[in-house]
Amino acid sequence: MRFESMVDAIGHTPLVRLRAPGDVQLYAKLELQNPYGMKDRVAREVVLAARATGELTPGAPIVESSSGTLALGLALVGAVLGHPVHIVTDPRIDPITLAKLRSLGCVVHVVSAMARHGWQSARLERLAELRRELPGSYWPQQYGNPLNPRAYRALAREITADLGAVDVLVGSVGSGGSLCGTARALREQQPASRVVAVDCVGSVLFGHPDQPRRRQSGLGNSLHPENLDHTVLDEIHWLNDREAFAATRDLAREQGIFAGNSAGSVYQVMKGLIGRLAPGIRMVGILPDRGDRYAEGFYDDTYWAEQQLDDLPLAREPVRVSYGTEITSWSYAPVPRQELIFVESNTTGTGMLALRQAARLGLRPVLLTHRPGRYLGLPDTPAEVIECDTNDIDVLRTLLSRRARQRRLAGVTTTSEFYLVTAATLTNCLRLPGNGADAVAACRDKARTRILLHRAGLAQPRHTVVRAPHQVPAAVARSGLPCVVKPTDDSASAGVRLCRTEAEARAQVAALLAVTVNVRGQATSGSVLVEQYLAGPEVSVEAFASDGRVEIVGVTEKQIGPEPYFVEVGHVFPAAERPGSEAVRETARRALAAVGLDHGAAHVEIRLTDAGPVVVEINARLAGGMIPELIRLASGLDLVQRQLLAAAGLPLEPSALATGYAGIRFLVAETCGVVRAVAGVEEAAALPGVHDVTVTARVGATVGPAADAYGRLGWVIATGDTPRRCGPASTGPSPGWRWM
Repeated sequence: MRFESMVDAIGHTPLVRLRAPGDVQLYAKLELQNPYGMKDRVAREVVLAARATGELTPGAPIVESSSGTLALGLALVGAVLGHPVHIVTDPRIDPITLAKLRSLGCVVHVVSAMARHGWQSARLERLAELRRELPGSYWPQQYGNPLNPRAYRALAREITADLGAVDVLVGSVGSGGSLCGTARALREQQPASRVVAVDCVGSVLFGHPDQPRRRQSGLGNSLHPENLDHTVLDEIHWLNDREAFAATRDLAREQGIFAGNSAGSVYQVMKGLIGRLAPGIRMVGILPDRGDRYAEGFYDDTYWAEQQLDDLPLAREPVRVSYGTEITSWSYAPVPRQELIFVESNTTGTGMLALRQAARLGLRPVLLTHRPGRYLGLPDTPAEVIECDTNDIDVLRTLLSRRARQRRLAGVTTTSEFYLVTAATLTNCLRLPGNGADAVAACRDKARTRILLHRAGLAQPRHTVVRAPHQVPAAVARSGLPCVVKPTDDSASAGVRLCRTEAEARAQVAALLAVTVNVRGQATSGSVLVEQYLAGPEVSVEAFASDGRVEIVGVTEKQIGPEPYFVEVGHVFPAAERPGSEAVRETARRALAAVGLDHGAAHVEIRLTDAGPVVVEINARLAGGMIPELIRLASGLDLVQRQLLAAAGLPLEPSALATGYAGIRFLVAETCGVVRAVAGVEEAAALPGVHDVTVTARVGATVGPAADAYGRLGWVIATGDTPRRCGPASTGPSPGWRWM
């Protein structure tokens, strides 16, 4: 077969029938016969696409994090097409791969130590530095680039062209691109094909805790890649290091294929499936990696002894376990085919993230929405979208009751404040995991919250529910001045205002009562709360309830913007411990008991007054304002994932204590004007400890001092070993930023 270049020679790999007992037909797709390995396909796809769109300019450098296989593909394609290639890797890289990379002219950057989330996160941190050092560089982003799985459509075409019908496809999973991309393309023609994923013990990909010192390479992960689509998988197998390496030796001895441990693991799983398959079934395994890089590793008896591999369990047959069960040796589990229903979503923040997270947990996300177009990025998620009237509870109840007779529903949830009661009502009707609808409604109605907290003996500000402007004088006489006027059922500090005179209070009440429909088209309550102003700093308590027990995840320190508004302009997690901290936690526990919240996440806002902590409001959801991200950075605990697990009734991961601090500073305008340009982004991103810089304001937008959370213009997130190193220092724009 003739090719014009090494780039053109990628693909076209052999499909070989393996010797196997019985009538099952086993075939190996020898992706290891690519010039350097299977991920040559991805390297070609992403680089050619980036050149075509101009994202990669002629001669510009390519940078990527890789353990070896994609690195070699990028080095090959870069060398042929004239692009310098920089690869960030870790000490596990083998000498042969390192020699190949350097021979191709690749610059290799080896990180020296693990970061908090293992080698993967350490490599990504160095990659971020490298991108700043190499302006104009192109980062393929193998873990999230949709071109990664698309590169394997050709692989699927080659298999079907050579074999025809495929009953079972088996492949290893690292970034998720190869198996998921091949499976999606295959199922377009053969929807009945089963797909079996092969992972390793100690990988986080399918609901297990990370063990960053596992020895296998090329499969498994310490992070959750965007390209792993659980919805195309039917079954997962896990092998420990000994089992994978022994199987790879078996592959060479039994089939004459000298391969790497990913290929060996696939081979072992294929053999394990034979006894469960009917005669005549055709099974194809994707063998991605060759064995030369492991010659001095697990193929060497000295290495085997040094690593004490014989001390690990060795299972000859897989054991079936429940999804999420902790394992130590060869096990398998069906991928849950249950659906997690989302009733609408946040338009930013955790909204689209939660849909992708659900799929990573083995759930099929389904979004019910009145207007799909409001969600940027929705087409890039794995969610099924059903357009319906989400403000009509009878429509939703009928729709889900019918669906429950045909599908397995794991739960109903939402990431939108406005649909919490709707989601709770549906979970109660369908007898799915969740809070009682009355408890959630009590939190949404701030006036009702006040009543329940008072009955529970918790200190409350003087307050009055007002339904007409003429009731304001009596309400102000009760609360005193200054007072706080706010809607009883809105969100994101919308409409909350400090009023210093009766006239201001009357005007604010009239303005709020004039709003009869909220931003989601729902009728408002027609009532306003006028209450005593509480002086003192504000904190929030992040809690999680399960099995009748409330767990305090931590306390967040908050910074509130200038009056008369109550916009949160900065947070630090965890808040510094101070006298009375336990009283704050106990107040939150009592508040949640008073309203009856006993399932999932809760966010309790508290003012620290001279008389003690007083609850401002209770939210039956995760905190907003990127607080879940701060918690993840400070402790490693993923609350978004935890909330989805709770909504689906799945086992929860253990909580984690914070080992550092994380803070967010929201960008706000001090004066009214039009955004002409934004400067300082790169300078802010380069500051020590800065984790994320996001600007949501667009050039040409009219901006002004924020009256609610919707008026914030972006944020900077930083981490540090003390609250001061990552906390907000003032309410104005961050140093280094210019709003023009």
